[in-house]
Amino acid sequence: MKAFALTRYGKKNTVKPVERPVPDLRDDDVLVQIHATSINPLDLKIRNGELKPLLPYKLPLVLGNDLAGIVVKTGPRVRRFAPGDAVYAKPNQDRIGTFAEYLAVNENDVARIPKTVTMNEAAALPLVSLTAWQALVDKAQLRPGQKVLIHAGSGGLGTIAIQLAKHLGATVATTTSTKNVTWVKALGADIVIDYKTQDFATALRDYDVVLDTQGGQTLDRSFQVVKPGGTVISVAGPPEPAFAREFGANWLLVQAMRALSFSVRRKAKRRSVHYSFLFMTANGDQLRELGALVDGGAIRPVIDRVFPFDATLDALAYVENGRATGKVVVTLRGDNDHP
Repeated sequence: MKAFALTRYGKKNTVKPVERPVPDLRDDDVLVQIHATSINPLDLKIRNGELKPLLPYKLPLVLGNDLAGIVVKTGPRVRRFAPGDAVYAKPNQDRIGTFAEYLAVNENDVARIPKTVTMNEAAALPLVSLTAWQALVDKAQLRPGQKVLIHAGSGGLGTIAIQLAKHLGATVATTTSTKNVTWVKALGADIVIDYKTQDFATALRDYDVVLDTQGGQTLDRSFQVVKPGGTVISVAGPPEPAFAREFGANWLLVQAMRALSFSVRRKAKRRSVHYSFLFMTANGDQLRELGALVDGGAIRPVIDRVFPFDATLDALAYVENGRATGKVVVTLRGDNDHP
């Protein structure tokens, strides 16, 4: 099968088209013929070697964290799926590889595609919708009437998080550039901060939750807008020791993360705010719940552009340049609808 694999860590000429055998099935796996995948900042971080301490992958490694496709084969212990089922998934972190024609995935990480979306739209959903759910529902336990700030509202994660937060009954503020202000309001944002002309840290006050997608100064200044007892959840900031222990990191890595996150944790403590790093995990049950929200009209996938599979490297470059509004999808097959 055709695939795109990381041959060495780094930004330039490190991902190449390769031929790979179709993956073998474990007893609890489904083999999915991939119809579409999508690009995430996570793919770029893995490529650049930024996550080596957390995810010590053996190279060469087929990249890719989202899939939509058709089950073509099932392991002997699989009960939920059968050949012919249209499914979508974010595979477990130790079994990524959706930039390929086939992938074997544990059935617990898979869900049926929502009835109201195409293959391309389904491929845009798994990683970002699971991240939004695990941040806002699991970690923040966002409730009706609370206030949440979602950074980078026009990005892949931001577009889904805004819609989910509105569905949960929150008042939603977001940051974006001038050209996307009207557009993110249409997604459901109540307050939009144009970061080119406004400063979110002085414009907003007494928020219950911040979802940070940027890290760095954006994360540091986010603590100013959260009220005491509130929560800052970051997918881009430094992991804290509690996360490292949960993740199964060794003692040395836990200590390294303690040092890396010291400044952020100190800022949080000074303001009586809870800081939490989120590294999303695969979860087929949550994808089923999210699929119901998609079919109910509460969440719709947002696609910026679709690339053919042969142009996967161009799709990675497009996302790296920061041009995307919503998700960038890579399609492997022309038939975009599903059974």
